[in-house]
Amino acid sequence: MKKMMFLTVALLGLFMFNSCGSSKNTASKAAMQSKSLYDFVVNDIDGKPYNMSELKGKKVMIVNVASKCGFTPQYEPLQLLYEKYRNQNFVIIGFPANNFMSQEPGSDAEIKEFCSSKYKVTFPMMSKISVKGEEIDPLYAWLTRKSLNGVQDTEVKWNFQKYLVDEQGNLVGVAYSRENPGSERIVSWIEKGVAPGFGS
Repeated sequence: MKKMMFLTVALLGLFMFNSCGSSKNTASKAAMQSKSLYDFVVNDIDGKPYNMSELKGKKVMIVNVASKCGFTPQYEPLQLLYEKYRNQNFVIIGFPANNFMSQEPGSDAEIKEFCSSKYKVTFPMMSKISVKGEEIDPLYAWLTRKSLNGVQDTEVKWNFQKYLVDEQGNLVGVAYSRENPGSERIVSWIEKGVAPGFGS
């Protein structure tokens, strides 16, 4: 009888341990995937903290930019898009990155001067970061990994790739470098809230 009771207690303990462990793992996984854009703080191009939670309620386009790329002229349609929709809860955030053929070699100060003098950029520009590889910035790790964003795995293929985030801070799409910032798909998302999805 004592043996039987001991065995029952042991089995019950094992079941509870496994259940708790399983529940803990599920909760941990859910917590990872529930991260949103608003959990990140980055530095702006002047080196000051920029809290992404300030963007709550806005559609956000996040773009990795470079000054010496074939796509660099996209600064112009990006600026036009920003000017047109900035008062409709839309913002563009530029992240200079030197990951592709060293096409963004400048310092933050040099990049700021280039953007303002050449393209009259007024949308928020951040400090230079890495958007891929071992030194990937935590924000870009979230943008590119399903285990963190809960939506889709992607990779940053080149400069001027555009990640789209909704008003709740959730990743909803990506537009690759060749897609014009003012494409019908992107404008439809800004104006009508039609989820753009993940382009090829």
